[in-house]
Amino acid sequence: MTQISSIGAGLFSDMSVHVASDLPSASTLAGLSTQGGFAALFKTAILSAATPGLSSTGQFIRLSSVREFPPMGTPPNIVNVPVYGSKTSQQIQGQADAPSMELQLNYIASDWAASTTLGDMVGDGIQRAFRFALLNSEPTGTGVTQYASSALGLGLVENTQFFWVGKVEALQVTPNLTDSNTSTVTMTIQSEFFGAFTD
Repeated sequence: MTQISSIGAGLFSDMSVHVASDLPSASTLAGLSTQGGFAALFKTAILSAATPGLSSTGQFIRLSSVREFPPMGTPPNIVNVPVYGSKTSQQIQGQADAPSMELQLNYIASDWAASTTLGDMVGDGIQRAFRFALLNSEPTGTGVTQYASSALGLGLVENTQFFWVGKVEALQVTPNLTDSNTSTVTMTIQSEFFGAFTD
């Protein structure tokens, strides 16, 4: 397929993280900048967060039950500087800081428990590759390749993909007495955003 070419709601959008028992080194991740380099890490989905013993380089896990996605892309580094005697301020580019990103989830404790794939990556300090796929329709494939970065995965529907390197820093759970329990996953961004790509 191609990039999304019409107005629509991203109801089937997906956030995924690369997972494997032998993760790429920080220097290898720092060298990634192409669609092919990142896509090779998102070939086979792990369907359960409780799955141990990961080994394949191209395995990823989807962050499911998302309530709200954050904005994607590089945030602006614009600083307003007042100018004496002028009615308007000057705008200059400020110091570039590594941004953070917060993802709002419906909290499913078994997905984020200790000794699970997702639970163990919270605060472990390891850099990983992340992918956000903007999708207005559900990929028509099935199983472990339905959300893969390939022609037979996301490529079966219009899609727009962004990649970056980051860390899962924290998980905060918010109990709710009238609605579903929620959690906030905080990630720091360790690289530029790459994209928008498509399969």
